[in-house]
Amino acid sequence: MAAQEVAAQEIAAENVVQEPAPMAEAAAAKQRSAVMIPLHTDINPLSGALLKRKFAEAVDSDVDVIILDIHSPGGLVYVTFELMDMISDAKDVETVAFIQKDAISGAALISLACDKIIMLPGARMGDAGEIVMGADGAFRYTEAKSRSVLAQKVRDTARATGRPIALAEKMTDKDMLVFRAVNKADGSVRYISDKEWESMDDADQWEQGKIIREAGKEMFFTVNGARAVELGMADQTVSNEAELAEALNVQTPIPVMQRTGTDMAIMILNSGFVTFLLLAIGMVALVIELGAPGMGVGGLTSMLCFGLFFWSRFLGGTAGWLEVTLFVLGILFIAMEIFVIPGFGVAGIGGLALMLGSLVMASRRFLVPSNAAELSGLGWDVLTVLGAFAGFMVAMVILANYIGDIPGLGRLTLKPQLAGSGIDGGPGAAASPDASALVPGWQRVQIGDVGVAAGPLRPGGKMNVDDYTVDVVSEGDFVDSGQSIKVIAKQGTRIVVRLQ
Repeated sequence: MAAQEVAAQEIAAENVVQEPAPMAEAAAAKQRSAVMIPLHTDINPLSGALLKRKFAEAVDSDVDVIILDIHSPGGLVYVTFELMDMISDAKDVETVAFIQKDAISGAALISLACDKIIMLPGARMGDAGEIVMGADGAFRYTEAKSRSVLAQKVRDTARATGRPIALAEKMTDKDMLVFRAVNKADGSVRYISDKEWESMDDADQWEQGKIIREAGKEMFFTVNGARAVELGMADQTVSNEAELAEALNVQTPIPVMQRTGTDMAIMILNSGFVTFLLLAIGMVALVIELGAPGMGVGGLTSMLCFGLFFWSRFLGGTAGWLEVTLFVLGILFIAMEIFVIPGFGVAGIGGLALMLGSLVMASRRFLVPSNAAELSGLGWDVLTVLGAFAGFMVAMVILANYIGDIPGLGRLTLKPQLAGSGIDGGPGAAASPDASALVPGWQRVQIGDVGVAAGPLRPGGKMNVDDYTVDVVSEGDFVDSGQSIKVIAKQGTRIVVRLQ
């Protein structure tokens, strides 16, 4: 009988030993997929647009968990609100704020919007008060209207994610006090602000305790990881990414969505110096192309420069089709001024204003600055665009000495008279047929002369008259190569022709 019991115990022991293997496999199979997106810069339109793109890619990849690795001093309020909405609106995915160092100001609010906040014990979160730079360069608390919008946004977010509403609001309001309160009936604990206490109908059911040390007067609520967990603002503390993966039950190693070459190109193209070069070179190339119609090196260079500018602004989140439309209209107005309307008047000035205005608008996400910081940013963008225009003007002055040697550009500048155009051999008349050959074509041709288009006129091109060639502009219609054309007007070096 004893032998049978031992045998039974051995069989049971074997069964116990064999069970963990499939259980371990099942546990491993249950591990969720995750990706990590770094946010290690200040929050601005460019970094915000890049984060949105990464976040959308993560959602589209159908991962279970999106981890935001946050180490940021915050930034612009409206960009922060957009990122908070993006996180709050994410469906069928868990969002986690992983704070290893600092999540300050807007970065703290982005963390607040996540489903979970996991911090290192010594990491910091908070200090989300909205400030602006005054005219004297000193930072000040924003006006009450702006603070009210921010406070309501924070309260709604904290309520949605189940965090202490009063402590969350205290991150944005240095004037309020927050204390610990205990319910007299069931002993439940709640954090209540002095403002809320005054408006509570059931205040007599709560016993008011001490003020939270980090939520005192004249301070924005800021805590480290350990204290955040104690107060319910964070869910857990971990020591490293391995513990983070274990706490979230996600597969390791956790893939990190680093910035790609495209992201780096966008950042470089949005820098002030590169923007200056793109605009200055693009303007010079555009003038060269307008002076020699028909797609050439100038046109391709101009398209490349302005294309890179608007592409980087599109992906950087500051430009849209409105800016591109205004820019194209500006070019069309300037082209009309050069080829259709004599002189330089309303069309030319309006076109120039549209071009420069669209370039400034493409660098900003607002039309009218609402605070000193936005005004300063707008000033730098205007300075960059005007600086590029000044560089363009300097380049054109330098090119003016050589512009006549560039094919198609001769008609943009007045040339000195190389040989006289006197009558009957008078003073200044050409002394011989060889001397007349030295007279520029625009000077030899006369109204009423008939010639042949040396190439397509779109509307500019060349015309063969007798034994010489002259740069001409059609009256507006397209003229194919070889068609007979007649000179109908002369305005300095500008020769206007029409079909014969």
